[in-house]
Amino acid sequence: MKWYISAGLITLLCLGLICSSSGLNGKAQAAPAEGKITVLNPLGTPPPITLKPMAPRLDSLDGKTIYFVNDGYIGSDNVLYEMIDWFKANYPNTKALYKRKGGGGFESEDPELWAEIEKEGDAVIIGMGH
Repeated sequence: MKWYISAGLITLLCLGLICSSSGLNGKAQAAPAEGKITVLNPLGTPPPITLKPMAPRLDSLDGKTIYFVNDGYIGSDNVLYEMIDWFKANYPNTKALYKRKGGGGFESEDPELWAEIEKEGDAVIIGMGH
């Protein structure tokens, strides 16, 4: 019991010393300067958004080619491989292709892959990170 009291007393004394010496080393604090302050808005003005319609839904998956694209996020390859296995078991006439996208980001970073998908693919499933 005595140990707790002495530890608490020492802690209080240390806190008091720290708080009393945390000013400007004994100097008096100066009053804030009067004047005008200019502040810039960090949000800026975003460009207008051009909406694009969603792609039409496929009537059937029979005979279609579905690309499973991994954007490089950790663990997304495992999920995509499981999805490919599911498609092979449940849609045997559907061709499922796994591709890993180069770089990190959206389509502008791997134009060859997106050109291939546009030419040969019917659908795309992208494994994106959070």
